[in-house]
Amino acid sequence: MSKVTKSARKSLIWLGAIVVAIFGLLSAGVLSGNASWTPGLALDLAGGRQIILTPVLTEGSDQQIEQTDLEQAVEVIRNRVDASGVAEAEITTQGSNIVVALPGNPPQSTIDLVSQAAQLQFRPVLVVGDPGVSTPIPDPSASPSDEPTPGASAGATPEPSPSASEVANLVTGTETVTETGASATPAPEATAEPTAAPTAAPGDETVEPEDPSSFAWLDETLLEEFESLNCLDPENLGGRSMGDPDVGYAACAEFGLAKLAMGPVEIEGDDLDTATSGPETSQTGTLTGRYEVRLQFNNEGASKFGDVTTRLLNLEQPRNQFAIVLDGVVISYPVVNNRITNGEASITGDFTQEQAEQLANQLRFGALPLSLEVQSNQQISATLGADQLEKGLIAGMIGLFLVFLYSLFQYRALGLVTIASLIIVGATTFGVISLLSWGLGYRLSLAGVAGLIIAIGVTADSFIVYFERIRDELREGRSLQSAVDHAWRRARRTILASDAVSLLAALTLYALAVGGVRGFAFTLGLTTLLDVLVVFLFTHPLMVLLARTSFFSEGHRWSGLDPRQLGREALYKGRGRVRTGTAATASTDGLTLAERKAAARRAKVTTPDASATDASQSPLGTEPKGDSR
Repeated sequence: MSKVTKSARKSLIWLGAIVVAIFGLLSAGVLSGNASWTPGLALDLAGGRQIILTPVLTEGSDQQIEQTDLEQAVEVIRNRVDASGVAEAEITTQGSNIVVALPGNPPQSTIDLVSQAAQLQFRPVLVVGDPGVSTPIPDPSASPSDEPTPGASAGATPEPSPSASEVANLVTGTETVTETGASATPAPEATAEPTAAPTAAPGDETVEPEDPSSFAWLDETLLEEFESLNCLDPENLGGRSMGDPDVGYAACAEFGLAKLAMGPVEIEGDDLDTATSGPETSQTGTLTGRYEVRLQFNNEGASKFGDVTTRLLNLEQPRNQFAIVLDGVVISYPVVNNRITNGEASITGDFTQEQAEQLANQLRFGALPLSLEVQSNQQISATLGADQLEKGLIAGMIGLFLVFLYSLFQYRALGLVTIASLIIVGATTFGVISLLSWGLGYRLSLAGVAGLIIAIGVTADSFIVYFERIRDELREGRSLQSAVDHAWRRARRTILASDAVSLLAALTLYALAVGGVRGFAFTLGLTTLLDVLVVFLFTHPLMVLLARTSFFSEGHRWSGLDPRQLGREALYKGRGRVRTGTAATASTDGLTLAERKAAARRAKVTTPDASATDASQSPLGTEPKGDSR
């Protein structure tokens, strides 16, 4: 067995192992009762539940709900739905209402999660740890580290942008919180000796907390909650319970970059009057080139914030930070560098304009005394339904059948390779989508079905490029085994380039589009990747093995590689032997100039006597000239 044959068989074994693994996992899910053999359907095909929410301000409030507040509410609800694992949900605004459409039959817990109001809290930071589980609590009696804690430094410094590299670049302790109209005075220096930590270990319930920043809040319950919290799990990044405001609390930083243990609530959302963002200016009034978020507290909030900043100012890190918690997630945990008593603060740091606007919107939304009232909660039928799904599947079957017919007509037995490849791509795609429905909550929409139908042509195109390249190599006089090898080296570049363009288009659509278009882009990109997998692990290895069979290598008339069908009069068989067609009588229509000249020369040397007859049976079909080796 040659090295090429071994490699081809190994590729087929790898593909078989992948297919078995996909359906093996799916079978395990079905047997456990958690999965289904068929993919979940989206709202347009399976129907679902529609919830209409109306934002309502607390009675007596003189504030107004603006469009930006509705958009922020939609963003909060979307984060909750995504965290709960529900896919293909539609969340939109209609006038002053928010319409949430959840596919299938979502549990009551998801419905309750959608309708709960978002809350804003300011809590003092006690411990900042890595986002994973089982993070050990540092010994409070130990001297604080000189290394800055990742997070926003603020007016703190802001909770940074959603990338680890930007977190690492934050410099804490240099930005300041300034009061509007205050004179330009340097920030007070931190005390040489940090505030002493309690002598009792965390969790000692006999120690009464001296203030909200006391380590005594780290009781056994909070320690257990902190250590078991997994911020790498999307479920913990939105819609969590805000906990008891009078005790400690553990929560994840936005984007899951860290987790924090905090003291009780000191300032609530209704203590914040408003928040805005804009370019940062220095004390001389010149632009610094950075962006800041400006906070304006009401009278009661200003008094509370003054007390908080006074206490936190000289504490060691991370206890000189306060956490801003919205909807169970820490959206910022800045460092305090100034005592602020006038109720006007500025959070500064490495913000982009978009990040500053987002944080300001979150603060302003959380400051609203707003609740979400459920106006309607009803089961809705599919907007397109099983009838449209059936028509889409019929269209796909018709397209697949036409591709089968074309392949058999154009390539004869070789077309069976195309059919087998398409079947494997289809089965693998079905298995992967079913797995995604189980593991990630993916739901197949009608737009996704359209992406699968389009993928039939994309996949078939890869096989056609390869087969036509093989036939071109045969026309140039190569043997089938040599033609398969040379054709693959040239065709695979074209196949990869074509699939790369399709994948790039799918990624662009998925990133920029919304709704059903993303479902189309997802299935198109998925089938494009599977096309590459099948071409490399099935189509080409199978052709390598078929090229070593007599049916294909000798150019049987039904193989699709018949030399007479390819415009050749002879097929090289190895060892100087060829299989001839009708050399003397073949038409020269469709031949190149060189092929016509060769045919003319053969016609001149052909005679009816015995010697000519013998010559016609020589290896080249003419009088042998020299050694045929």
